[in-house]
Amino acid sequence: MALAKRYGTVTALSDLTLRVERGSIFGFLGANGAGKTTAVKMLLGLVRPTSGTAQVLGAPIGDRETRRRIGYLPELFRYPEWLSAREVLAFHASLLGTSAAQRTPDIARALTAVGLSERADDRVATYSKGMQQRLGLGVALLGNPALVVLDEPTSALDPLGRYDVRALLAGLRERGTTVFLNSHLLTEVELVCDRIAIVKSGRVISSGTREEILGEQRGLRIRARADGVSLHATLASFGDVTESNGAIVLRDVPHERTPEIVAALVAARARVYAVEPIVQTLEERFIELAGSP
Repeated sequence: MALAKRYGTVTALSDLTLRVERGSIFGFLGANGAGKTTAVKMLLGLVRPTSGTAQVLGAPIGDRETRRRIGYLPELFRYPEWLSAREVLAFHASLLGTSAAQRTPDIARALTAVGLSERADDRVATYSKGMQQRLGLGVALLGNPALVVLDEPTSALDPLGRYDVRALLAGLRERGTTVFLNSHLLTEVELVCDRIAIVKSGRVISSGTREEILGEQRGLRIRARADGVSLHATLASFGDVTESNGAIVLRDVPHERTPEIVAALVAARARVYAVEPIVQTLEERFIELAGSP
């Protein structure tokens, strides 16, 4: 049964239905106020649904033992500034119930994974915002979780830090760990996610692989010249022809027809410098879907 959550007269979620395959990276997208945070909190058992049921790792949401198998990085978090990174991780490992024998190697693995080994004994007060974000990721990785839920994990990171996180997520997937990723950085989502869901007004409005969400890509951008020949007339039979920034734009034509189009240009004695497919980005598609009435 789909999940729903209402706060008085305000509906935060309505008919939320998701299926996340184990061992995959799942991107959860939506504008501010779309219901993403409420959905994440319900899946973690931090908020009870008004109606509906769901399972996480094969158990009902909120199951206590299952929650030990979930790593979570919230969007907003703060650690005591007087503690070192190692002490922060040790505290969370104790909350997790990790045995004393396992705790030290587990903390060392988390520090290495997020690139904080050399600063492990420095106080959090000396950390930059990006380093604190790395520490939060380290906390989420404690205990070798089967599911890692990340809310804006790269928001404070520079390009190198985002690259490191992408490599980290790929490594988790290779180990069979499921990653549930909530992010506003859609280029990052495009690079790492196996499947994506877009939520609007508490409902999933589109879900699937990147290719399924973007749909068939149609259009070409052509740079070519010909003396005494109208290339617009040559290409008119293939689709709608316009011009932009010195290039011919051929719209509403499948990319599979590119060889035919190049052959027609060559037959017209045109000099062809470039033929580029027009590809819609996930960001453009997201704005198209989430921004529509």
